Order: sequence, then structure tokens, then C-alpha cells
Amino acid sequence: MAGNSKRRGAVRNPGSKKGAVKGTGGQVRKGLEGKGPTPRAEMRPGHPAQRRAAAAAKASRARDKKAEGPEIIAGRNPVVEALRADVPGTTLYVALNIDADDRVNEAVQLAADKGISVLEIPREELDRKTNRAVHQGLGLQVPPFEYAHPDDLLATARDSGEPPLLVALDGVTDPRNLGAVVRSAAAFGAHGVLLPGRRSAGMTAVAWRTSAGTAARMPIGVAANLTRQLKTWANEGLMIAGLDADGTVDIDGMDLAADPLVIVLGSEGRGLSRLVRETCDVTVSIPMAAGVESLNASVAAAVLLAEVARRRRIAGRV
Repeated sequence: MAGNSKRRGAVRNPGSKKGAVKGTGGQVRKGLEGKGPTPRAEMRPGHPAQRRAAAAAKASRARDKKAEGPEIIAGRNPVVEALRADVPGTTLYVALNIDADDRVNEAVQLAADKGISVLEIPREELDRKTNRAVHQGLGLQVPPFEYAHPDDLLATARDSGEPPLLVALDGVTDPRNLGAVVRSAAAFGAHGVLLPGRRSAGMTAVAWRTSAGTAARMPIGVAANLTRQLKTWANEGLMIAGLDADGTVDIDGMDLAADPLVIVLGSEGRGLSRLVRETCDVTVSIPMAAGVESLNASVAAAVLLAEVARRRRIAGRV
């Protein structure tokens, strides 16, 4: 009987482990069959190439996020301020049966003067369009901002007939600071502003409003990789000056103002990132009185840009 049991193979002892055993009909052969072609490296979970591909996709989504659809400025004061600042609205929404005051009347008049459509809609619809923000019966639709290519910024600077002056932001995440930097850049003769694709504010309605309309005249570009773009501009003959609290020179000793120049501003909290700092030809600090906290990005940018403009005026008279 023992020999017969061995020949049958498929007979089990009570309580034995379930599953295929020797002699159950082709299971071994099936186990030797191939599992198909090996997935590409970027498709295999945990593979370094897969992690790199995932990071690249995330960066691309972050860049695309800056170019999302139109947004709505909500509230009577914000809408009036945006219209006064020439933010390029496309539609002014006014809630039906609104209790109009001077701000509502001014908003409607400004929109009409600028050729912006004025639509009366139910309050419930305005609630939905503004994601239930406190709109007070007014909402201004703003189109997505159109960013320039970094190459276009340099081309615009060279076409100006002046030494190029560009401003790059390294991780400025507050749209109000971004708008203020754009305004200062326009005021002091810069030819363009460059933003990184990730970890940066975009030209939202808030940034538009803070720029006081100058964003309509100032080319603003987005770089997929800020460090790489700065190196490209350096190879084109521009000097890279980073604004840093521990700069190698202070603003009084900055001798590059009249040269083709890129001024790089760090984030509100951590300043310049390591790779960007290493790319700079010089880092510049602003002397301040003892016991005073550092300036935020937009104020520091205004101080440095004003000094660059002053030195360029002097160089032009020499």
C-alpha cells in the first residue's frame, strides 16, 4: 500500500498542507513558464528610475498648477482695488437684489469703462463660483496668467538697449510678496521676473492686485529648474547676485550694478537655497541697525533694486 500511495502522488494525509504537490498535473511546468517582459525601470515600484520619474511628474504638475483656469476675486473692497489696479478681469459678477453702495457702483462703472462684462446672477450661483467666500455680492473673474519663457526674458532685456537686469525668486511663496517684487522690479527698471516651477507663489489675483497693474507690463517667466536656468544666463554673460543676510559683500560694496545682472531673492523664511547660493557670483547683504529683524523679500528687493538703479544712472552720466 505504501508503494501505491507513492505512485498516486495526489493522495494526502489528513491535516497535510493544502496546495500543489508532486504529481498533480503540470503545476511544476506552469511554475517554470515566464511572467512576461520585465517592466521598464521607471515602472517598477521602488526602483531609483521610478522614483525619479515620479518626482519629475510631480514637478510638472506643480508647474502646470501655475496655469490653472480663471479665478474669482471676491469681496467689495478687493474687487474695487483690483479694478483700480488694472487687473485684467473678464467678467464682473453682481448678485441679484444686491444692497448697492459706493463700492458696488464704482466697481460696475470701472468694469464698464474697461469693457469688462457685468453679469447679474443669483447669490447662490455666486456662492458656488467663489467657493462660498465672503463675496458681499461682488466677484471679479480673472483669466489665468500667461507666463513667458525664460529665453524671452533675456531677449526682451537685450532688446531694451540697456544692460540686462533680471530678477529671480527662489521660493517666495506669499503672493503679496511676489506682487510687491514685480511692482518694485518695474519701478526700478528691471526687464523681467523669473519664478521657479515649484515651491513658489504664482501670479494669482492677489499677486496681480499687489503689483498695482505692473504685471501687465512686466514679462514674468517660469523655470523648470531655477539653478540650471541661472547657470544658462551666467553662460550668456550675466552676473548672478544673490540677496542674503550673510552676504560676501554689503550693498555699498556691490560693484556689479552696471553690468548685465540677475538679482536673486530667497524665500521669506530660509533665504537662498544651497544650490542657488552656490550658483551666485556674489551674495549681497543690506546693512541694518542692530536689533532689527531682517526685511521681508519684497522690501529687501526694493532696497537693492533702488541701489542698482541709482548706480546705473551714475554710470550713464560718466
